[in-house]
Amino acid sequence: MEKEKDIKEFENKIILGDCINVMKTMPSGQIDLIFADPPYNIGIKYHNHNDKMRYEDFVKWCEEWINECVRLLSDIGSIYIAINDEHAAEIVMILKELGLTMRNWIIWHYTFGQAQKKKFSRSHTHLLYFTKNKENFIFNPDEIRIKSIRQKIGDKRANPNGKIPDDVWENGISEEDDVWKISRVAGTFHERIKGFPCQMPIKILERVIKTSSDKNSIVFDPFSGSGTTPYIAKKLGRRFIAIDKSPDYQKVSDNRVRSILNF
Repeated sequence: MEKEKDIKEFENKIILGDCINVMKTMPSGQIDLIFADPPYNIGIKYHNHNDKMRYEDFVKWCEEWINECVRLLSDIGSIYIAINDEHAAEIVMILKELGLTMRNWIIWHYTFGQAQKKKFSRSHTHLLYFTKNKENFIFNPDEIRIKSIRQKIGDKRANPNGKIPDDVWENGISEEDDVWKISRVAGTFHERIKGFPCQMPIKILERVIKTSSDKNSIVFDPFSGSGTTPYIAKKLGRRFIAIDKSPDYQKVSDNRVRSILNF
């Protein structure tokens, strides 16, 4: 096993390599926030990843990378994992068996969902939010508050700063609601990165990073993909570490982050 390196060797880099192998060289307990959007094992044509493993192999693989993620988390750290219906329960059990505490099982509901022929059309993704410590973890509610119904009707009992958003995040119609209601990234959207099959919306990462990290935190993404996590982390003044094993995706992520002024 390769010796662990100093965390500064990894900071503000999008690293080319297998996430498990790279994580094994990273020091324990240094990461305040992990956001992982792994391949879902549903046959997506990624650049150099087999997205159609046997069920047992996929679950074992998830156990391996999640175990490394948990080792990297600081004592006040949080992890969010985006996953599909088929494997959400397995991911939850892995996290619980590793001793983490579930804060929310968030449902991201969207339009532009996948049409189906023999079941109800899918229009959601699971965002599993767990913390290393049950009581002591980073949570910044004032960074994400939204206007409540009580505020809108003038109820004096309303918190003047607004309410914490619910655990169902969805896309909306009105400009006001769309601040926190989030659509999938369709092919015609301005933020769409060409050549990448799946892309997490900017608004998802803005909410997660504002909520579960501080200015001095390191935000880590083991599956960088189109680079949304490091891109938003940098914009919000956080340090970041990201990994992708595809040279093409690593280049896309790196160019996206470097597009930010003064980076």
